[in-house]
Amino acid sequence: MVRLPVYQRILTELLRSGASTVSSEQLATLARMNAAKVRKDLSLLGSFGTRGTGYDAAFLVSQIDRALGVDRDWPVVIVGIGNLGRALVNSEGFSSRGFRVAGLFDVSPAVIGEQVGPVTVRHLDQLGEMARTERPAIGVIAAPASAAQEVAEALVGVGVRSILNFAPRVLNVPADVMLRYVDLSIELQVMSFYQSRQADEVEGDVPLMRSVGLSPSPEMG
Repeated sequence: MVRLPVYQRILTELLRSGASTVSSEQLATLARMNAAKVRKDLSLLGSFGTRGTGYDAAFLVSQIDRALGVDRDWPVVIVGIGNLGRALVNSEGFSSRGFRVAGLFDVSPAVIGEQVGPVTVRHLDQLGEMARTERPAIGVIAAPASAAQEVAEALVGVGVRSILNFAPRVLNVPADVMLRYVDLSIELQVMSFYQSRQADEVEGDVPLMRSVGLSPSPEMG
């Protein structure tokens, strides 16, 4: 469920600030959605909210972690060790919550053999060799767009069934492979769309959706 990580992040920040409980209304306000949707989402995890006092924030985080599977070990491989790939390796958010960088791959002689973080970069041709001893759970494509399809096929070929693609290219993968896109240019275009709508509203042409939350609107399910 795409909203659970949003709740998880909000709850983690609340815990850091010293909060011990949270109400569905408070969580809804911070997530920019309605409280009924929040309660419905959390009810899928179990019945542990208390009327009048809300939810135990630490316990709720643990239940979300369990639902998301982040209490398990997820070996991740990153293909493409340029600026983006290096940033991902060194990202605290990327390497936490059960996601372990198990392999780094590239095709450039300039980076093969280099140690990035705790892992040595290997040639993409060695992906199969790694998978024989530890099959990656998740493959991350940080390679150039021109190489992204080839990389995706290599990942699928060694049994990877979840791929996170940062390359600005639409990929073809088998139906049983979970494929997610992360594209900054698309996100910027979304923001420019709302900026344009705001300008139109000032001119009196079109009504503006006044806020965009961290997760899909309630109408999106």
